[in-house]
Amino acid sequence: MKHLRVDNLTHPLPSPLIVTPCSNFFCRLVGLMGRAALPRDGGLLFRWPRPSRSGAAIHMLLMRFPIAAVWLDEHQRVVDARLARPWRDFLAPRRAAQFLLEIHPERLDEFALGDQISWHETD
Repeated sequence: MKHLRVDNLTHPLPSPLIVTPCSNFFCRLVGLMGRAALPRDGGLLFRWPRPSRSGAAIHMLLMRFPIAAVWLDEHQRVVDARLARPWRDFLAPRRAAQFLLEIHPERLDEFALGDQISWHETD
């Protein structure tokens, strides 16, 4: 399975962040549901065909743990970043987004509005 190393070009990350790409319908539908935990250095990177607010919305039903949701526009700039709580939240980004990082909640403060994000394949 392919993995991507995520870098914050605006504010370098204190530790590596390795995510799994999630661009097909089934992966976007299931996401992290049913998993028991999320490692601090891992997560998912969602990609939608085009930027959207409603299309990039997430729900937290069937989730066992909170996550940090970091939405990016088509230029890979952070347009929103929020804590999503299990069984309680339905969240849409404040601006249209084409990508979403779902990562450990302790990493939320490593991303700020306007940050430029990049990623590349890793082993």
